[in-house]
Amino acid sequence: MIKLTFLGHSAFKVEIGSYILLIDPFITGNPQATVSPEDLHPQYILVTHGHGDHFGDTIDIAKRNNSLIITVNELAIYCSQKGVKAHPMHIGGAHSFDFGTVRLTQAHHSSTIIEGKTFIPAGDSAGIIIDAEGKRLYHAGDTCVFGDMKLIGEMYPLDVALLPIGSNFTMDIYEAVQAVKFLNPRVVIPIHYNTFNLIKADPEEFARMVPSQTETVILKPGDTYNL
Repeated sequence: MIKLTFLGHSAFKVEIGSYILLIDPFITGNPQATVSPEDLHPQYILVTHGHGDHFGDTIDIAKRNNSLIITVNELAIYCSQKGVKAHPMHIGGAHSFDFGTVRLTQAHHSSTIIEGKTFIPAGDSAGIIIDAEGKRLYHAGDTCVFGDMKLIGEMYPLDVALLPIGSNFTMDIYEAVQAVKFLNPRVVIPIHYNTFNLIKADPEEFARMVPSQTETVILKPGDTYNL
């Protein structure tokens, strides 16, 4: 069984057997967060891209727990230079870890780290597919809908898809519904909405528009879903 706990915005704790993973741990400064960084003790941290609302507390959590960060090559190098362990990957690549297999997919978005007045390019933005315990989870990261989502769904049949719906920086509800049609997951969970006024969206409206063959699960921060 895989246990997903929504930490707000796009952040998740993923429990696979005895392993704890974090995806995009934006906790500090996240008005939806119901935990503090000190509450989290992952062996692995997966990051879709370098923006602060996704990269978030990655370095601090990794240092405190000796976690391995899994992300695109340039961002992994940045993390290594900050004194933490990182496994570099790139879009289309897959690698097996103790908990299962990670594959990176494309995502149409930018990726930059801001340190003071300095902008640091952080490589490509990515989506993440996790295969573990006979289940498959897809975190789309920040992206618009794109036609190759249909290919992702055909090649890697999905149990759960985590899709942004908040618009402005990512897909809106209309595009996210089309993404569901392309991906055809068994379950979809909307993310990246209502954290700030700029990305307000109604998940119930999204749920009403999703095709009937896909179940929509709406999680509040702190809620869990088992698959």
